[in-house]
Amino acid sequence: MNENKLGENGFIWFVGVIEDRHDPLYAGRLRVRVVGVHTQDKQELPTADLPWASVILPATSSGISGIGYSPTNMLQGSWVFGFFRDGHYKQEPVVVGSMPGISLEKADKTKGFYDPAGIYPKALESDVNRLAVNLKDDKGNEINPHLSLVLRRATRIQGIPTADFNSVVTADGTATAASDGTTWNQPEIPYATVYPFNDVYETSAGHILEFDNTLDNERIHLRHITGTSMEIGPAGTQTEIIKGDHNILTNGKTQHYIQGNSDTTISGRHKLYINKDGQSNNHYDIQIGPNANVNIQVDNGDINLVTTTGKINMNAGGDYNLKVGGNYTVSVDGNILESVEGNKTSNTTGAVVHRGNTIDLNP
Repeated sequence: MNENKLGENGFIWFVGVIEDRHDPLYAGRLRVRVVGVHTQDKQELPTADLPWASVILPATSSGISGIGYSPTNMLQGSWVFGFFRDGHYKQEPVVVGSMPGISLEKADKTKGFYDPAGIYPKALESDVNRLAVNLKDDKGNEINPHLSLVLRRATRIQGIPTADFNSVVTADGTATAASDGTTWNQPEIPYATVYPFNDVYETSAGHILEFDNTLDNERIHLRHITGTSMEIGPAGTQTEIIKGDHNILTNGKTQHYIQGNSDTTISGRHKLYINKDGQSNNHYDIQIGPNANVNIQVDNGDINLVTTTGKINMNAGGDYNLKVGGNYTVSVDGNILESVEGNKTSNTTGAVVHRGNTIDLNP
């Protein structure tokens, strides 16, 4: 055996603890204090004097040109397994993977084999994510659930109102169909994990990704630390929560097909700008199918309809009913032409005044 030849110098494996991950070369290296090789005395062997260890990536990551997963998710205080690629010299460690377990004590920053910052472990419990464990007592009650799950349940929005259109009786006694306002709720949080079927990824900042494979409770959940999230429940229901602004910029077209109902409730204003570039035939069309109405109600405000240069054309296939609670004022810069195929009746309780250069009642 040639101890100076890589691959023939003996396979010497180790177990150790990460004490530094701030690689000045940005190559994903780690400083690891190795059990049986390095002393726990940080005065004798400071963290800064530990050799840098390279990291093995999985076969799904290329490990070159930044393609694939970055080797930056290891944390100080993590127990790892690896080997020395320089054999008995033990100056070139390589980390193969981390070793989760059950944390029994907090970090002692004065000693080696602990997180020098004293942050990890955060709690004396299993190193497996609480979302993946879903620990329960004998009565089925959750024990120490993940904080994100507690917050999601506590901030679930309920009783969101929808539009409520009041029935209106017109001048001829015809009543418009009312549209009763209802409320709706954010769907219940569909979390029902059974260990070990939930694959959870959580970052040090608190971003979360879940792929839950629990039978009959399969889910996908993506969550930002602010609470902005997207979740697909067991029935395929997708719920999105956006704590900040929501911006969508599309260079192509957008199409929506909704087979069920659609409700939109807006606390602020709403603007819609069609045909910004002024191209021909970019019309704004609204088509209502049979047996349904278009209802527009302003609770306390005006309805303003304006064309700057174009016409306003209205075509009523049936009756046209208009009821005015106050005054009715019409100002016409041009002529008025009325064509009535049937009779015309005008009932006025007050005075009637007609003024004109010429008034012909029967020309």
